[in-house]
Amino acid sequence: MIRRWALTAVLATAMSAGSGLAAVAAAPLPSDCAKLRLHGRRTEALACYQSLTLTADPYLRAEGDWGLELYQDATREFRTAVAQADKNAHYRVRWGRLLQERFNDKDAADLFTEALQRDARNAEAYLGLALVSADGFDSKALEYVTRALALDPKLIEAHELLANLALEDSDPAQAVKEADAALAIAPEALDAMAIRAAVELLADRSPDAWIQQLVQVNPTYGKGYALIAFHLVINRRYDEGVAYYRKAIDRDPRLWSARSQLGINLMRLGQEDEPRQQLEMAYNNGYRDKPTANSLKLLDSYKNFTVIKNAGTILKLDKKEADLLQPYIERVLTRAIDTYERKYKMKLPGPVQVEVYPNHEDFAVRTDGMPGLGALGVTFGEVVAMDSPSGRKPGSFNWASTLWHEMDHVFVLTATHHRVPRWFAEGLAVHEEGQASSRWSNRLTPDVVVALKEKKLLPIAQLDRGFIRPEYPGQVLISYYQAGRICDYIQSRWNTDKLVEMVRSFAEVRSTPDVIQQALGMAPERFDEEFQAWLYKDVGPIVNSFDEWRTRTKNLVELFNKGQYDDALKEGEAVRRLYPQYVDDLNPYQFLSEIEAARGNKPGALAALADYRKYGGENPATLKKLASLQEESGRLEEAAATLDDINDIYPVNDEDLHHRLGDLWLKQNNRPGAIREYAAVVAGHPLDKAGALYNLAQAYFAAQLLDKAEQNVLAALEAAPGYRPAQRLLLQIEDATPRRPR
Repeated sequence: MIRRWALTAVLATAMSAGSGLAAVAAAPLPSDCAKLRLHGRRTEALACYQSLTLTADPYLRAEGDWGLELYQDATREFRTAVAQADKNAHYRVRWGRLLQERFNDKDAADLFTEALQRDARNAEAYLGLALVSADGFDSKALEYVTRALALDPKLIEAHELLANLALEDSDPAQAVKEADAALAIAPEALDAMAIRAAVELLADRSPDAWIQQLVQVNPTYGKGYALIAFHLVINRRYDEGVAYYRKAIDRDPRLWSARSQLGINLMRLGQEDEPRQQLEMAYNNGYRDKPTANSLKLLDSYKNFTVIKNAGTILKLDKKEADLLQPYIERVLTRAIDTYERKYKMKLPGPVQVEVYPNHEDFAVRTDGMPGLGALGVTFGEVVAMDSPSGRKPGSFNWASTLWHEMDHVFVLTATHHRVPRWFAEGLAVHEEGQASSRWSNRLTPDVVVALKEKKLLPIAQLDRGFIRPEYPGQVLISYYQAGRICDYIQSRWNTDKLVEMVRSFAEVRSTPDVIQQALGMAPERFDEEFQAWLYKDVGPIVNSFDEWRTRTKNLVELFNKGQYDDALKEGEAVRRLYPQYVDDLNPYQFLSEIEAARGNKPGALAALADYRKYGGENPATLKKLASLQEESGRLEEAAATLDDINDIYPVNDEDLHHRLGDLWLKQNNRPGAIREYAAVVAGHPLDKAGALYNLAQAYFAAQLLDKAEQNVLAALEAAPGYRPAQRLLLQIEDATPRRPR
């Protein structure tokens, strides 16, 4: 941060240089200083801003302090200026821009709103609101910036922001149009040049012509390179984004925002040492936004993680749950890699790193600033970060299907060199979840039903917009559903090979309309018509009866609570027929099962809960009830499969689950399964340590792994020396162990 006492020499140097500052030294305006900075004349710009701080006008002093990076002083001066001129909208706009730049979007938005209350036609205030909205990928950004341009068509920043928003929405033609509009007004519009360069890079064309223009205007304008890097990153081209953040700080070593983003994106690529250096440098120089501060805290937390390296995989697990989770994660991870290697006919160039966070806020730090994420898992090339099951409420999160989803991203991003559009990457991953297990299939939730009822699906050519800048609550998740069903439709109408063909086409940097035309032989508009006809034929009965379903669900709850079970049973059957896929809170299956159990009809109770599981119900307590009914009915294989489903949902802090499943699998001679489950009990540090170790030793003994059996039975006896079952097992192990020749 620059200090006032350091600027006397700067001012003297600039004045003696006779380089143009003398013309503005007597009475500079903020725009004079900004113009010097625009052209990279940093020393003269600093002297100009210092001159502003020497005036009697608190507003000019605020602008001067801002230019000198004296942000607290600038805020104090803006507060004075606003207090002295309450009706001045411009002062509030400028103060708001300072706060928006310094990570305080809420107060900035309030100031922009106050400015509009004083001047309803203030284009700069609307631009400020647009910038705040754009920070959060809010769809209102487009509305606000459009209003700004309606009031001032020559507002350069507004055209640049529109270009930026268009490129975020995967509309390069509109981005070029708006960038060119800014350049037509001001040939020195640096961000417009950066947008044009980003458009070329995203199309795998050379950006050199636009970068040369940018450098000619301002050779130290690192923000232009950082803007290019931002667009590469949100398009998941992380390596290239890192390269451009490096170029940004090469041009402007004091561009702390770029240093912060460089550190964050190096973390996303699995690095730790350099990210810490870059983030600490930004933080120590006053750049302390939430992503910077939180990323440093996350790096500090890595001391609590253990790293497990195997051939082709690296697991980063919290030490408290690593022993428990490792075998489950490795099982799903290995199966996913094998499946996708066959499907995409490729091998990954390096190991996959999977990071599992028991603290959801730590995981959220990994995804901060990334649009369109479902907030369960995220893939950065060959690095996957996700919540641990312990970081979520039991039954709210299927970690196994999430990992399966993210591993598809790893392969598809690699196969397309990170060129795949978001809708297809997400849709294909959702589709693959359903291919792995029918219980992981793309679920028709009430929010999706409402969207279908209101005809809110987007055209396929615009589907990325539903992920990047949602226009209504829940649109991101609805876009996931739509994209997944599109891939279901393509496979059902054509075949799986057609989906793989589309992956190859997107690797060639083809647009969605081009790929639809080439791969499927139809225009996107026709595809939309035929897909939606197929989809509504499939889900139309549920959509059309949704209002009735809601009414009858309410009736079911009321009848059940009154104990009117005969009527509740009839109503529950009707509710189930109307919307069989609904398995969330107040679903009919749990009511029907309880009613049948109360009437002594255990087969009926079992059948209801079996349907609950079939349609993807994931409440661990409910699945345990089903397993108990299956076990009582002698259906041991089904009981074991049901309990194993819970391992995909919530395997932590559940000794009863692992003990029961271990017993079932041992009875069925599934010795590897029994070993894993009894080992999970031991990893959970049970109160009955000796009993848990004895069970594990039994499973090893059944598998004829005598050394491990002996190791665990001795540990059981160490915990409880008089434990007779363990003593007997030790004798059996000794009898079965071949004697070594003397």
